[in-house]
Amino acid sequence: MRSWVITLLQGLVTICIYTLGSLFYGAALVPSLMFVHRIWILSEPLSLLARFFFLGVTLALGFFLFGLCLILLVGFFRLLFRFRLKEGIYPMYSWEAFKWVFMSSLYLMIHYTFIDFILLTPFANLLFRMLGANLGKNVQINSKYIFDATLLEIGDGTVIGGGAIINCHIVEGGRLKLKKVKIGKGVTIGSHATVMPGCEIGDRALIGASAVLLKNSKVPQRDVWYGIPAASIRKRDM
Repeated sequence: MRSWVITLLQGLVTICIYTLGSLFYGAALVPSLMFVHRIWILSEPLSLLARFFFLGVTLALGFFLFGLCLILLVGFFRLLFRFRLKEGIYPMYSWEAFKWVFMSSLYLMIHYTFIDFILLTPFANLLFRMLGANLGKNVQINSKYIFDATLLEIGDGTVIGGGAIINCHIVEGGRLKLKKVKIGKGVTIGSHATVMPGCEIGDRALIGASAVLLKNSKVPQRDVWYGIPAASIRKRDM
């Protein structure tokens, strides 16, 4: 494919993503703007200082209302159109690759604006479930670097540490590779660890802080892995 065609396609996709973001952000802001406007009108009999105080409080509350509305809009949009990624290897200019870009953009809208405020709360689990992740009970997520949710399975009681990266995609040789990540029950993913596509982590295993679990790694139950690249502590001690 000629370079000018690639540049043109990239430009069109970028414009589409910006337009999509503007629509979602705009729609999510409507309840907040209505709330702020209503409080400003009701506070009219008060002094100017009091009105500005209530305006500041309602703006802060409006931000959280905006974030929750954005989560619901993005989640319902994905559910309505049943967008899901499929495992496989795809050319970068294919429908599946475009769908991956589109779904990633939906998540990134929340990633860059609001997700820091919901980590380790039920709202984080709600978000990832609405984005297609298969989450068990009492999962604790303390990282916003979790991508490709429709290809992610996490078992009951698992903890994802702060700054951990879970990726279900990789680009190699000009092709997009999508593969599920399966994490068992009671697993601990340490702070800033990285889990690559195709990894399977057994129940009650532990991935150490800052460890890098290479693609397609298989971690047995109750095993402990750490290092770059990550390997079993039992193998390191041999």
